[in-house]
Amino acid sequence: MSNRLTGEVSPYLLQHRDNPVDWYPWGSDAIDRAKAEQKPIFLSVGYSACHWCHVMAHESFESLEIAEILNQHFISIKVDREERPDLDQIYMTAVQLMTGRGGWPMSVFLTEDLEPFFGGTYWPPKSSRGMPGFDQVLTAVVESWQHRRSQIGEQATKLTSSIRQQIRPEPSPEPLDVSLLAAAKSVLEAGFDFTNGGFGTAPKFPHPMDLRLLLKLWLRSQHSPLLEMAQLSLDKMASGGLYDHLGGGFHRYSVDERWLVPHFEKMLYDNALLAGCYLDGYLATNKNQYRQIVGETLDYVLREMRSPSGGLFSTQDADSEGEEGKFFVWTPSQIIEILGREQAATFCQIYDITEAGNFEGRSILNLPKPISAWASLLGRDQAELEHELSRSRKKLLEARSHRVPPGLDDKVLVSWNGLMIDTLARAGAVLGISEYLDAARAASDFIDGNLRDSEGRLLHSYRDGQTGTGAYLDDYTALLNAWITLYESTFDEAWLVRSVGLAEQMLEFFEDPEAGGFYFTAKDQEVVITRQKELIDQATPSGNSLAAEGLLRLGKLTGNMRWTAAAERTLQSAASVMRQMPQASGQMLLAVARYLGPTYELVIVGDPGDPETEQLLREIRGSFLPEYVLACGCQKDHAGHSSLLESIFHGRMEGKAELTLYVCENYLCSEPARGIEAARQRIAQLKVRQDTAMPEFPK
Repeated sequence: MSNRLTGEVSPYLLQHRDNPVDWYPWGSDAIDRAKAEQKPIFLSVGYSACHWCHVMAHESFESLEIAEILNQHFISIKVDREERPDLDQIYMTAVQLMTGRGGWPMSVFLTEDLEPFFGGTYWPPKSSRGMPGFDQVLTAVVESWQHRRSQIGEQATKLTSSIRQQIRPEPSPEPLDVSLLAAAKSVLEAGFDFTNGGFGTAPKFPHPMDLRLLLKLWLRSQHSPLLEMAQLSLDKMASGGLYDHLGGGFHRYSVDERWLVPHFEKMLYDNALLAGCYLDGYLATNKNQYRQIVGETLDYVLREMRSPSGGLFSTQDADSEGEEGKFFVWTPSQIIEILGREQAATFCQIYDITEAGNFEGRSILNLPKPISAWASLLGRDQAELEHELSRSRKKLLEARSHRVPPGLDDKVLVSWNGLMIDTLARAGAVLGISEYLDAARAASDFIDGNLRDSEGRLLHSYRDGQTGTGAYLDDYTALLNAWITLYESTFDEAWLVRSVGLAEQMLEFFEDPEAGGFYFTAKDQEVVITRQKELIDQATPSGNSLAAEGLLRLGKLTGNMRWTAAAERTLQSAASVMRQMPQASGQMLLAVARYLGPTYELVIVGDPGDPETEQLLREIRGSFLPEYVLACGCQKDHAGHSSLLESIFHGRMEGKAELTLYVCENYLCSEPARGIEAARQRIAQLKVRQDTAMPEFPK
């Protein structure tokens, strides 16, 4: 018989509907029953692409023996962390405080008042590998609940107090100055892996926000080791097994320190953030390899993660046919069958496919040497070798498409869609690929048309015609930045109007007017333990860091100091966190860099469809410039301009109809650059400017 998860929408919850465990979804039915029967709550949190979630489900939640214990002594609640990130944040903080580590599956025991008193992550069903068995854990919790309730209550109260302190940090008077960036530079250098790229040891995560920060700090300081660190990381990630060399896109993280063996799930947010990071790398270095990675990653997303109606799906599973990574790995005989012996020999040598294999007897494609090095070793013309390998990859990708694919979580999450819309719009404008811009618009229209409530407020998730809870802060902030980018990529002012609408709702429902910054949940949403304030990055940028970034951009474009003031309050609320944990504050530090400047207002008076205007836009978008906002319009459309842009276009539409570039910084404007050549020279001057206000950075 199916349990109470049968009517749910989440693919993760539906994976557990046939468990013998009497699961409840989160809600009043479960909580009221726990109070009525005075039973502890067992809360299990995971997500559909999580490999170890599948393992624990098979080993423990399909076990009649364990189900009997859970059903007799607990009220069991199953939560999809992607549907309820608010609950995930609260109880992950509890697990980290109790154990010093976190991850999924997350297993937490709560009192009937929802206060945690014990927790962990994965437990095997029986004691093994130095871990207690889940059956032992359950028995111990039952015994404590029955005989030591008062101690449990005291422990839960203390832990809840610690959670409140942890997730609502006090603001500090730390100055918002360049010393924050200099301190971050030192910490990033200290934690960097100068052999393999990236930060720390195994397991190794990509850290795209930190890599973008390295590139921005290099641009400000011209301190060449920062650029070298970023390039080493981008090169190593793209050559390792973390990257899907056939289909494009990145897996979640690497289980080893050299990026060879990934955890095979693919997340929409990882691919949004990494594609954006490689786009910055391309602009900073002009390396065509980085441009190729951007294109292959976005092509993968549009091919495999897009719904017919335009929304972008959440995740692809790590497992297929019950085995982790089976969809992605190869043997030499499989390659020979598809490519023939001669081309297979070349392909296997270059992509490290061997009889012994590098992953459980099979091989993950990776590039131990660059193709240029292989061309030299093999005595081959590089262009001809690259063409052969490209043909081989296409054949193998087509063959792979006939395998049993990994599971797909087809939820549409606003925050993750916002991150990908931003990258699609920026890449479409920079690379001149209209398909990416069209996809960004389609996903935005899908969200705007399907994820609003009756009052026009955002909702968090969508699947099969059903929507989830009200939106969280990161839904608003990711979409805010995405729609500003869509304006700057298309100059369709409707996106700017929508951006302002999001910012207004953010300030009304999420802002902390006393301490600055924004709560993760709206003031009228469910509060569990406390309203948390997310200031540090996790796998995705923190909602507050994206709020600061978006509000600063909006303030510059519209001239409305209200947005700028809210952004400054947000940065100030996070100042001590940036000082103490710069390695977890990459996106907030990027916002600090924008706040400190130089941040330019680039205003083009010219027809976006005119060849000279298009040429100037290509020059701007193809340059790795300091922070800027970009507006473009022409005299003939002046009457149709939104009042939002009145400030930035004021006094600039009169006179001769000639292409003109205005460059302003800190409320001061330089002489207008009239004509394409003068405008191009002005952009070239911005490229070479260095910030002399950073003496802490050696050249």
